Amino acid sequence: MAGITAKEKARRALDLAVEKKALDATVLEIGKVSLIADYFLIMSGGSQRHVQSLADFILEDFKKAQVKLLNQAGHREGRWVLLDYGDLVVHIFQEEERKFYNLERLWGNAPKVDKWD
Repeated sequence: MAGITAKEKARRALDLAVEKKALDATVLEIGKVSLIADYFLIMSGGSQRHVQSLADFILEDFKKAQVKLLNQAGHREGRWVLLDYGDLVVHIFQEEERKFYNLERLWGNAPKVDKWD
């Protein structure tokens, strides 16, 4: 998986999130409105443990595939975990934090990915 496109990373991370029962997983094509990344994957977990297990599942899969993690934050607390892969940033929230920060509204001008080509 090393050397794959941002779109392929986003799709793979979304598939992993769905497999691990993430709640309300959403992909935003953030690169259309910002230089931060090409894609944001935003999801919720039902508890601290669920948030951490979602992060661990993605981290493990991407590590095996040699996709380089640039930074991560929030894993120990498990309320909002951020996984930065450069062109893909994964946000895993507990539901309360997701509602509070409301990244979908904050980045409301970024197109939501509903279909993959």
